[in-house]
Order: sequence, then C-alpha cells, then structure tokens
Amino acid sequence: MPAFNRIAIIGTTGSGKTTLAKQLSQYLNIEHIELDALHFTSQWQEVPDDLFRQRVQQATNQNQWITDGNYSILRDIIWQKADCIIWLNYSFTINFSRLVKRTFHRVIGRQELWHGNKESLKTTLSKDSIIVWFFKTYHRNRTNYPQLFAHERHKHLQVLTIAHPKNALQQAIHFIQNKR
Repeated sequence: MPAFNRIAIIGTTGSGKTTLAKQLSQYLNIEHIELDALHFTSQWQEVPDDLFRQRVQQATNQNQWITDGNYSILRDIIWQKADCIIWLNYSFTINFSRLVKRTFHRVIGRQELWHGNKESLKTTLSKDSIIVWFFKTYHRNRTNYPQLFAHERHKHLQVLTIAHPKNALQQAIHFIQNKR
C-alpha cells in the first residue's frame, strides 16, 4: 500500500500534471480524476461552478484518487481531502517550452481532449489562449503555492516539490511509497 492515497498534482499550465497523474494512477492502481474533463463540456463550454464543485465532491468521496489541476474554486474540497500534494514547480523556460510543444502537437494532430474538444490555431492565438493563461499564472503560482502550503488549514498535507521533469515519476513513486 502506498503511504498516500489521495494525491493532488498541481503545477502551471503545461507542466505535465495530467501525464504524471495518469502514470501514477496506472502504477498505483488508483483512480485518476481529470479535473478538466469535469470542468469542460463540448465546444469548450465550462460547467457552472456549483455543478463543477458537486462533480468533484462526488468523485473524491472515495478512499483513493489522484487529481490533476489548479482550480482554486476546488481547493477547499481537494486539499482538505488530500493527504499529499505533488507540485510540478519547473522553471519558466522548461514549463513554457513544454507548453508550446504540447500545444503545437495537439493543434497539428487534432488531438481530442474531452467531450470532443480540440485545440486549434484560432484558440491558441486568442485572448483566452492556454499560452496567455500561462503568462497570467506562472509567477502567481510560484508565489502563492508556498504561502498556501504554510497555512494552518493545509498543515496535514505532505508536499513533494519536483523542480525538473527528469525522473518526475520515479520521484513521485518514491515519495508516495516511502513517506510514513
């Protein structure tokens, strides 16, 4: 049994949260809850906040799970239930290059994400672009997360900060299985 059973993976857009969550989910045989899949419907429509919170509340009512995402509107639900946070805290250069590469491959490959949604050149260049979102949130996340971890209501959380994607899965597995 792993030392932690309810794991939240956080990090700036493009850091690889979903990829790591899927890998850990398979390795630990724990359900992966992809928050974006609960948040978006077809044509990139966002579900109302109360419905989103209800979906996540329901999904996290089990004993074991891994979530991926940074939704502050869900922090009171996920972080209170979690016993472990894995923060993908990569440098600006690493994170941005990974995001651009991922977005390019999704646009060119017409990769379906959730509910028929696909990234396009139009959305990539829009004011609501994932790249614009990266610039809005990267520095804010790096400043806010350590402050949030230190808050009294989050003292129960064990936090693993991963500073480089090399061997991220191995670092996470080691931390989860050996922290007692």
